Amino acid sequence: MLKTPDEIVGQLPYFAALDPSARARVAQAAIRRAFPANHLIFGEGEPCAGLYMIEEGSVRIFRTALDGREQVLQVLGPGQSFNEVAVFDGGPNPASVITIEPTVVWIIDRVTMQNLLRTYPALAEAAVKVLAARLRHLVDLVEDLSFRSVTARLAKLLLQQADAARSDSVARATLLTQQEMAARLGTVREMVGRALKALADAGVIRMERHRIVIVDRARLEEKAKL
Repeated sequence: MLKTPDEIVGQLPYFAALDPSARARVAQAAIRRAFPANHLIFGEGEPCAGLYMIEEGSVRIFRTALDGREQVLQVLGPGQSFNEVAVFDGGPNPASVITIEPTVVWIIDRVTMQNLLRTYPALAEAAVKVLAARLRHLVDLVEDLSFRSVTARLAKLLLQQADAARSDSVARATLLTQQEMAARLGTVREMVGRALKALADAGVIRMERHRIVIVDRARLEEKAKL
């Protein structure tokens, strides 16, 4: 059964605390857009189009270096939002966003969003919580890039993917490529290959044709802390 726009808006964390009439106003202001997989929604440095909220699908948020290397900042899915910084400070988009799979988003332009924030205190409080969570995530990312080895960062990523799959193995269909892992881990593909081989040689993981199996979860968790 198809949901109405205000029902969908009510499922998004930003607007869950609003009353039905307020959610209806938000739904009227939002534009629904559907994008195919691997579609660049917007690029770093472009003018801000507004706040984006994901109804279904997933996106990758990243920055690109002068040499073309990517650093993935975050991967987001249904119920999550992005581009808050540009909405609130009026500057350009701070990062690029591309779809990982077919994705549906709701967009509220910057001026409308600011008016809604002034009108509904609960919405402003939700925005602060989202921004605080973003800050915590970036602090953790800086810690990983600064203090953890590539092997440790890879171990942490494999654990996250296994937890998302609710299994001690990660299917190749959902597993990131070595290039994608490198972008997530802030390194290059060759380093990821070496780290995977080191974990396999140590008996911590097993590389199979269609999946990576976590053989010793406790040791992989220890590796993630180094």
